[in-house]
Amino acid sequence: MTFTQKHLLGIEQLRPEEITSVLDLADEYVDLSRRDVKHSDALTGLTQVNMFFENSTRTQASFELAGKRLGADVMNMSMQASSIKKGETLIDTAMTLNAMHPDLLVVRHPHSGAVDLLSQKVNCAVLNAGDGRHEHPTQALLDALTIRRAKGRIQRLNIAICGDVAHSRVARSNVILLNKMENRVRLIGPPTLVPGHFADMGCEIYDDMEEGLKDVDVVMMLRLQKERMDGGFIPSEREYYHRYGLDADKLAHAKPDAIVMHPGPMNRGVEIDGEIADDINRSVIQEQVEMGVAVRAAAMDLLARNLRAARAPETAEV
Repeated sequence: MTFTQKHLLGIEQLRPEEITSVLDLADEYVDLSRRDVKHSDALTGLTQVNMFFENSTRTQASFELAGKRLGADVMNMSMQASSIKKGETLIDTAMTLNAMHPDLLVVRHPHSGAVDLLSQKVNCAVLNAGDGRHEHPTQALLDALTIRRAKGRIQRLNIAICGDVAHSRVARSNVILLNKMENRVRLIGPPTLVPGHFADMGCEIYDDMEEGLKDVDVVMMLRLQKERMDGGFIPSEREYYHRYGLDADKLAHAKPDAIVMHPGPMNRGVEIDGEIADDINRSVIQEQVEMGVAVRAAAMDLLARNLRAARAPETAEV
């Protein structure tokens, strides 16, 4: 497998063949998760620390579950009530962590670039679990795995990403990955929520849902991130759902076999109709959750292999 990264900070740093390596290994971990005995020794002897400066049920739970299934010693640090609240800097936190000798550090942080800064100060592999509006690489990878398993490929597809693109690190990571894998990406939403600079990244931009969904293979809905909004981005949730919420009438403009995705958590009746979200023939939202554990296991496994290889000369000297 081709994967040379020391950290997983974003999709931007990954080459297409490295993306494929993660997805191929994740396929194996899907099989592991479906066994009666869900255990591997890939991370045995290694310590995984999860540091979440922002709350996240799905991402933290799947990283924790992935680490435990692979045999790591997993520790969750509650950063909401940590020394950061008492004035400790991120650098001080990194120095404290280094003294604990972790091997894998999973970090979610509200500020773009904070995870990158931490990676420069610690002696372990760092995985970005979401930083500000910057990136969320494992979400893009699990979305790619979900698409590949449903469509048989992750190249040359028409993919629509709909909703609050402006505040979404998920959208940004997905755009970068899907472009790298030679897909046609459309962004759909009101002008207030779809920044024009995405056109420079090769995306087609639509403010009409029905026009944008015409003949697409994949419909990826995004949550309205009201916690990141500081102004009137939409007239009302009711008006937003009328124009941009995914329902049966709008979905009818996509291909008959188009799949529906959502990174969660969902606002039913705001960006997606509940019946569409639960439609087992179209929705792959539950599959995305399952793929999340497999992708995060694969990413940690590959980084651990590189970490062990880098430490091998030190071990040999001792």
